Amino acid sequence: MSEFSVEYQVTPVHPEAHLFRVSCVINEPDPSGQRLSMPTWIPGSYMIRDFAKNIINLKAEVDDQAIEVKKLDKSTWQCAPCTGPLALTYEIYAWDLSVRTAHLDTSHAYFNGTSVFMRIHGQDDKKCSVELCPPAGDKYVNWRVATAMTPHSAELYDFGLYQAENYDELIDHPVEMGTFTLATFQAGGVPHDIVITGQHRADMKRLCVDLEKICTTHINLFGELPEIKRYVFLVMVVGDGYGGLEHRASTSLLCSRDDLPLQDETAVTDNYRTFLGLCSHEYFHTWNVKRIKPAAFIPYDLSRETHTDQLWAFEGITSYYDDLALVRSGIIEPASYLELLGQIITRVWRGQGRFKQSVAESSFDTWTRFYKQDESAPNTIVSYYSKGSLIALALDLTIQQITNNQKSLDDLMRLLWQEYGNPGKGLAEKEIEKLLSQIAGQDLTEFFADYLYGIHDLPLDNLLRTVGIDFHLRSAASVDDKGGKPSENTDNKPTLSLGERFVAESAGALLTHVFDNGPAQRAGLSAGDIVIALNGIRTNKDKLEKTISSYQVNDEVTLHAFRRDELSTFTLVLTEAPLDTCYLEINDSVDTQVNAARQKWLHQQ
Repeated sequence: MSEFSVEYQVTPVHPEAHLFRVSCVINEPDPSGQRLSMPTWIPGSYMIRDFAKNIINLKAEVDDQAIEVKKLDKSTWQCAPCTGPLALTYEIYAWDLSVRTAHLDTSHAYFNGTSVFMRIHGQDDKKCSVELCPPAGDKYVNWRVATAMTPHSAELYDFGLYQAENYDELIDHPVEMGTFTLATFQAGGVPHDIVITGQHRADMKRLCVDLEKICTTHINLFGELPEIKRYVFLVMVVGDGYGGLEHRASTSLLCSRDDLPLQDETAVTDNYRTFLGLCSHEYFHTWNVKRIKPAAFIPYDLSRETHTDQLWAFEGITSYYDDLALVRSGIIEPASYLELLGQIITRVWRGQGRFKQSVAESSFDTWTRFYKQDESAPNTIVSYYSKGSLIALALDLTIQQITNNQKSLDDLMRLLWQEYGNPGKGLAEKEIEKLLSQIAGQDLTEFFADYLYGIHDLPLDNLLRTVGIDFHLRSAASVDDKGGKPSENTDNKPTLSLGERFVAESAGALLTHVFDNGPAQRAGLSAGDIVIALNGIRTNKDKLEKTISSYQVNDEVTLHAFRRDELSTFTLVLTEAPLDTCYLEINDSVDTQVNAARQKWLHQQ
């Protein structure tokens, strides 16, 4: 009798057609009829994805005899009653190059467990095995395997047999197959591997040095690393891409080729800083959401949406610490961190949705609004990532101010780990709010009513002043202006606005968003319109911005634009661009007490 109740096997059977073959042997199936299902979503990405849609040719057999399998709904099947080992086979179509699903071609194979492993109802807590098999053919002889899953009889980074204690663990170890680059460093006494797939020229030694600093910073904050034997950064390099998804002992990352540092390159470029921030974010999740999690997620119900108001804490707080760790680890200077912080403030301040949706509502509605954004998003929703990170910043500075720098948000994270994450106890709704009031020694109910459940702008100007940081707002210099820096406009001429966001398109300038109450909206322009002429002269993205800048406030201009295949004319009255672009500066003239508060904020553990 096998030591495993459920035995899976995964083979990239047809890379050219993007097909995995999956087999599953259930040694003791439910005698009344085994029920099977596929997850509808993956933890960490709160949108129904219906992974069952990629299943092809599901078959069931006992002793080589076919067993009837009846589909009950979009993601659930019922096998006919049987005894003895039940063998399932099916194929998975894998052609989504993202961190959330599965991708297979002749260059590599990647999958999350939620995309390939059927759940065997009634056996969620049973030990299971996975045999990872290589594709057939000489061109795949150099392929290896990268995963944080525990090897059973397989050698590390080789094909063979792996194991998981239960289904939840099984689907929380993504797998990469191919000819990847591998490097290793130590953090918290545990080996950490960097696996890079795709063409690149990255300086692996520098990556190891910098990631070790970030990981150590997070470990020092929480006081310890969770009980993991090995951590793996799975990085897919493409021409243009960005994304990450956390797992219990690994993370999947998608980055652009230019995000990685080159040999003999010493500066921290903006692109590399972005990549390190992404790595920092996902690694922080090793504690915050993978172990410290809402009670609603214990256990995960992957058959339907699971709602919580608390994602601001799990994603927002994580987003706050991801860049803060870069300066605390010594990788970037405080001025560089303030640039990043200014960019986050800019993103929030530019969205009118922050006056229509609270951060708590954004968290609760993430399934239908945040993860399914359309052209109206800036006008209707707020991000629990971005504004959540600003709430975390405001809480950190508020607690430090109240306690005379004796307490901080760091104390909350350590408490959450010790009392909830490590013991596996879920957080009830509003529990974090109570804990923060206890740490501060002051009732923070009004703070949460205004900024978490309300739609007020955070008092960042005043709070940052307590640590010697000056808060500035200016107009955007262009549609590509991300904020974080002072304006290069030194002539004091007002910046003009069309009240829209646009990108280059072969025929002209494509409007991606039209902002509430702006000149474009008042004139009747809509997202999707392609502007081809201004005052009768052909234009494009760059020309449109340059030409508009030559006008004055209240000047009237005429735009010609295609909506679908119909040409229309719109008359706009130009207005001064709003003050929605933030930059922050260190005030060197503050007293020693304020300077000490700033140093503690930026460097404490």
